[in-house]
Amino acid sequence: MDEVRASAAWVATHSSHVVVDSTGIEKAIENIQKIPTIEWDFEGIHYFDDGPLTVQYLFVLDTLNFCFWPDKDLSYDDLASGLRAALQNDKSVFDADRLQKYTGPELRELLKWPRPLPLEDERIRLLHEVGLELERSFGGKASNLVESCGKSAAKLVATITSHFPGFRDHSVYKGHQVFLYKRAQIFAADLYGAFKGQGYGEFQDIGSVTIFADYIVPAVLQQFGVLKYSSTLASMIGSNCEIAPGSEEEVELRACSIYAVEKMRDLLRIKSGKQVTSIELDLWLWASGVRCPSLQHHRTLSIYY
Repeated sequence: MDEVRASAAWVATHSSHVVVDSTGIEKAIENIQKIPTIEWDFEGIHYFDDGPLTVQYLFVLDTLNFCFWPDKDLSYDDLASGLRAALQNDKSVFDADRLQKYTGPELRELLKWPRPLPLEDERIRLLHEVGLELERSFGGKASNLVESCGKSAAKLVATITSHFPGFRDHSVYKGHQVFLYKRAQIFAADLYGAFKGQGYGEFQDIGSVTIFADYIVPAVLQQFGVLKYSSTLASMIGSNCEIAPGSEEEVELRACSIYAVEKMRDLLRIKSGKQVTSIELDLWLWASGVRCPSLQHHRTLSIYY
């Protein structure tokens, strides 16, 4: 995650379309009534059994956790609850050999979704990739992958991005490599939250995880005045124009969000005297966005968020 922080900072200092506003950061900090705690809902939409099957479920969930917006009725909750129901119905549904064989219609059937999913072919490709590599290198089990990382979130992210190309969330920006790693990091955070920092969720370096740069966080930061957009970018978002993955605008939106929240985290630590994780700030920002149904986010067809 040091690479994520360093490359995000590089983008923020060379950005053409997005500016991180220090005054906006200070004002946003003042709006935080209470530092949020990391709580994971395993009794509602998620599957949880306190064992390896939960780890397998979470890895499949985060393999597919991207790009819902093209279908206005589809959300993360539909994915999480659909996968939970499928697993409750059949405990072998996410076995590595079966992950390698799913088709688009079969995935839809698992989720009880009535029409093709956004980027459905990509979702199937990633399921096949995960099933094959889990079987080849980790005995078919995501729990073995987690155990191989010795309670280190940073090592877990590095291992995932090394073994699974579909998690290699990086771009080249103005000739500079930028690392974002949203889905790999959110898997570590999901484990930490689900297992309450114990067992498969025990990570001695959970504070190394950054925010999960997606659609909602930049929009909330912009609304709070933390991020400021060029008129061109603001117009593109306002008119719902698709922004190409890997474009300067798209990379800046995500990287500047990471950089801005790191600055917010540092300031909160100074003001409160307490250690604040980026995960906690991400939760606060996400909750703020969910409470604002009129929030307008950028639109990018991407497998990474």
